[in-house]
Amino acid sequence: MNLPPLTQAFVLHFGEMGSRWGISRTVGQIYALLFLAEEPLNADDITEKLGFSRSNVSMGLKELSSWRLVKLQHKPGDRREYFSTPEDIWEIVRILAEERRKREIDPTLSMLRQALVETPATEGERHAQARMAEMHGLIELVTRWSEDIQKLETQTLIQLLEVGSKVQKVFEIKDRLKVVAGGKSRRRAKSEGQADV
Repeated sequence: MNLPPLTQAFVLHFGEMGSRWGISRTVGQIYALLFLAEEPLNADDITEKLGFSRSNVSMGLKELSSWRLVKLQHKPGDRREYFSTPEDIWEIVRILAEERRKREIDPTLSMLRQALVETPATEGERHAQARMAEMHGLIELVTRWSEDIQKLETQTLIQLLEVGSKVQKVFEIKDRLKVVAGGKSRRRAKSEGQADV
């Protein structure tokens, strides 16, 4: 690799993480390089900096393009294609979420919808279909929530994320108030019952 140490560490890490994210090491490293680059790079630049073959770089760029994670650009007087990543990191997160939903969640929802319209033939199939219905409901709920979150303006999304555990504390307080209110109601009903006797 022909990279400064800090950049190289980041690029190598992204390559290692690639397999855990479902992409190849090469694709992860190409993306990391483009993400850190000060200006768009062409395939020759990427080949030189990473030491990959030109064909590996071309295949990696095609895969990143299919994920919409790189932008293609041209420079006046230069026939080569230049690549960069979106500048806004929140846009990258939104693209990744949408693409993963299309590739991973949507096919599962389609399969579950199909399974739920089938007529089960046995008790075992009825049980399996009931479990699939639970899974379908959960995935639908999470998908709708995710779609709503993605529609938020970036600043609103940041504020929501910063609220974090404070929301949990609000729910805990609400639950405690219900318990206290429930206890008072039971005591009141009990005392009223005794008064009637």
